[in-house]
Amino acid sequence: MEIEIIGLKGIPLIKKGDDLSQLIIQAAELQGIQLNNEDILVIAETAVAKAEGHVIQLEHVEPGERAKEIAKHTGKDAELVESIIQESNEIIKVGPDFIISETKHGFVCANAGIDESNVDKGLATPIPVNPDISAHEIREKLENNTGKSVAVIISDTQGRAFREGAIGTAIGISGMSPLWDRCGELDLYGRELKTTSIAVADELSSAASLMMGQASEGIPVVIIRGVNYFQKLRNESATIKPLIRPKQFDVFRE
Repeated sequence: MEIEIIGLKGIPLIKKGDDLSQLIIQAAELQGIQLNNEDILVIAETAVAKAEGHVIQLEHVEPGERAKEIAKHTGKDAELVESIIQESNEIIKVGPDFIISETKHGFVCANAGIDESNVDKGLATPIPVNPDISAHEIREKLENNTGKSVAVIISDTQGRAFREGAIGTAIGISGMSPLWDRCGELDLYGRELKTTSIAVADELSSAASLMMGQASEGIPVVIIRGVNYFQKLRNESATIKPLIRPKQFDVFRE
């Protein structure tokens, strides 16, 4: 299997109301690229949030007492802390310069996924309201406009427990299953796999993140081409939910 990872250059700074599907098609055409069947498009969540107008103006946020108390403990601005609280189901752990929470989507991550990078000063972008719906709407428009069968992944950069450094992580998906259950297949020695489930959406998000970068690269969309297991995972009604470990099975949470 040979996989291509193609960063789409020339996509302008996203603003509220922009049609990401059209910007993707236009950027691809400028690079002499046409979408193919079985292409997987990975899109940075910041671009999606900005297009949907899901942006926080921090100066308009009124911190509550809980936010002020957490701000003292963490060293973070109280307005940002209040925003994190508002975007969370639960604040799990706080400490100097960190807040770990469960978002309203069920993701456990730092700062409820709120990002202050790649937006104007004083603004922050939370995770889109429903990344699965966002992915589905973008995929539907791309398929209608190109006639090609594709998948769309919305990705975010998140840290990991017990590991330094952040990686691309899938938070929304449309067109393919996020998990590949390989139980029942045989390994190289003929042994049957019993518990092997691959988080392919996260693997693809991390691969795309290498091209996107985290600073001024300006590549919010990546095409991944040549994935030979696409048809096995094709799923019109897929959501990101299978990647979220149920709380009762999370052995690391108190």
